[in-house]
Amino acid sequence: MTGEAVQPSSSDRALVTDVAMLLSAGMGKRMRPLTTTRPKPLVRVAGKPLIDYSLDKLVEAGVTRAVVNVHYLADQLTAHLSARKAPAIAISDETGALLETGGGMVHALPLIAADPFFCLNTDAIWLDGPRNVFAALSDAWDDARMDALLLLVGHARARNYTGMGDFHLDPLGQISRRRPGRVAPFIFTGIQIVSQRLLRDAPAGAFSTGMLWDRAIDEGRLYGMVHGGLWFEVGTPTMIAPTEAALAEV
Repeated sequence: MTGEAVQPSSSDRALVTDVAMLLSAGMGKRMRPLTTTRPKPLVRVAGKPLIDYSLDKLVEAGVTRAVVNVHYLADQLTAHLSARKAPAIAISDETGALLETGGGMVHALPLIAADPFFCLNTDAIWLDGPRNVFAALSDAWDDARMDALLLLVGHARARNYTGMGDFHLDPLGQISRRRPGRVAPFIFTGIQIVSQRLLRDAPAGAFSTGMLWDRAIDEGRLYGMVHGGLWFEVGTPTMIAPTEAALAEV
């Protein structure tokens, strides 16, 4: 297995989409007690809510529309988002039932109205490498070959992360999963480009995107690209202080 993965082309292209979905409906259980009275996307790191790190990066890259799903303490998150001027934000309401990552994307498709679209989690912070990640992913996107393109990061650039990794990459950038009990060299950053093909024939209700990734792996249509900057997992309260210290140094 190699770490080369899909590489951006030498010439810049426009973003493949100006629409992103932010997965923000989780209960934030790992972030307790900070999430007892606020949703996890509003937990502050260096004085700034987590979700604003992602939204500001999207605006910087040229993404103009974002769809944000909400469930836990939805009123707080909706009120916060309504105060932003950019990007234009639509709320995908999951207050009736938590739909997990895959079900949340399917539920939001009428609001997304784009193919492909960026999709990202909101419990991580990243620093770009030579280029912003959305431009780099756009340059690497090949609609004919891919149902999804995941941004991955190696262990050396993943701060606060203590897991065993998620994926391997072959020389063409196709993804395979970590084997049980073994270490994999790459971690999913939570950022990806998703084609609506990935969501075809999806089950009703709540389900994980991992189910659709597995099908795409079997079909040879799940690809990865390696992030050239730093990535900070911010999933628990103990990860906040070291992240703040690292950001202050930068």
